[in-house]
Amino acid sequence: MKVAAFIAAQRAEHGVSHATACRALGVSQAWFYKWRARGLSARAGRRQRLDAAVAAVFRQRGGRDGSPRVTVRLRQAGW
Repeated sequence: MKVAAFIAAQRAEHGVSHATACRALGVSQAWFYKWRARGLSARAGRRQRLDAAVAAVFRQRGGRDGSPRVTVRLRQAGW
């Protein structure tokens, strides 16, 4: 787990403020807030789209097709 994700998790799971977690880990709050405000990377965005496409193909086929057939259908769709 990355430092920023750990800080966010501490807030969600234990109620530790971001400021306290940043101080304890020796990172600036500005860095943490910049990390939190960032958008998805190109790779993460593509991965989300691919995951959705795999799920759609799997649902369309009633959950019967395994990875080889799903792969063929994704390639036919341009993946």
